Amino acid sequence: MEKLRNLSLKKTLVLYLAAGLVIGFFLSALLVMSANYVQQQIWWKYVDQEVYLEAMNRGGENYEVVVARPPLETMSASDGRISELCDVLDTYGILVISMAASCLAVYLFYRNKLQKPLAILREASRKIGANQLDCPVIYENRDEMGQLCREFETMRCQLEENNRQMWRMVEDEKALRAAIAHDIRSPLAVLRGYQEMLLEFVPQGCLDQRQTEEILRDGMGQLERLDGFIETMRRLTRLEDRPLQLAATTGKKLEDKIRKSARALAREAGKTCQVTSQCGMEEFQADEEVILEVAENLLSNALQYAAKEARARLFLQKGELVLLVTDDGCGFSEDTETVTRAFHRGNVRDSLQHFGLGMYISRVYCEKHGGTLLTENGKEGGAAVRASFKIS
Repeated sequence: MEKLRNLSLKKTLVLYLAAGLVIGFFLSALLVMSANYVQQQIWWKYVDQEVYLEAMNRGGENYEVVVARPPLETMSASDGRISELCDVLDTYGILVISMAASCLAVYLFYRNKLQKPLAILREASRKIGANQLDCPVIYENRDEMGQLCREFETMRCQLEENNRQMWRMVEDEKALRAAIAHDIRSPLAVLRGYQEMLLEFVPQGCLDQRQTEEILRDGMGQLERLDGFIETMRRLTRLEDRPLQLAATTGKKLEDKIRKSARALAREAGKTCQVTSQCGMEEFQADEEVILEVAENLLSNALQYAAKEARARLFLQKGELVLLVTDDGCGFSEDTETVTRAFHRGNVRDSLQHFGLGMYISRVYCEKHGGTLLTENGKEGGAAVRASFKIS
């Protein structure tokens, strides 16, 4: 039964039609034989039975004596109608039964092979048209309709993923606008305050040269904050379109460059950072700049939240280059999706020099390189970030 259910549509239709025609043939033969028998019984009533019995006895086993058809006028009305009906059945019975059997075979074929998957596809199309993309298309048969349903399910999953990515882009755009409104308004408010102080106190001579220079230096600091933010925004607008520049490199070369960056970042943060590698001198194709930028972002973030130390480990695993960055800080309080959003800050007391883009940029670069960015908390405390890059 399982094998029959998974037959192709062509073979199933041929099988149904063949079975219908065979059954129709036997039913037709039975119908014709029955009609002939009834007709012979009717005619037998209107002939000289003694003469026919005598002729049959004379003929013996080698002769067949057929009852002749009596004239219609000699038969009763009911016997005449039944005799004519038997003629019709004898003439057209095979054709009618064969057509009926074929129609029944086609109907059973539609009911058993097409009705259910068509209903599933129709309902799925309706839901997808209504933007209800969480409706799985499930049909277990492995025939052409089953393949069509599986392809439809693949399309639905892709539409759901595209819809999810579109909404994520919309959320990122909202975050972008919110960050612009917040991070530009704050320096401007400080600059406005400085300008008001200068306009109010300089004409009155209330500020000496040292105080004036201090206000101007603070104002320049706010302008530098604005320049840094604008540069970050400029990079973000073209982040998604950055092409990968694949070139030959080795794990040792990447380890050396990451260690130099880690040393500088650790000195600036006043903490320590250890970098290890298990890649050796094996050569592979990768975008070195992308990997280094992700490493710097993750190390900077780890050193910012670490209590004393951050660690980075580089290794190869199943066709991927993996960078694991850990620290001894307080760990993550939110999931990967939240942590890697644009302009996300894990602590409201974070320095305004950090625009909350490091983890977001790292996630985008990992995905562009065919990998992923995952976050978790270590077993002994602290945060752990796993960045992977597909290599060849």
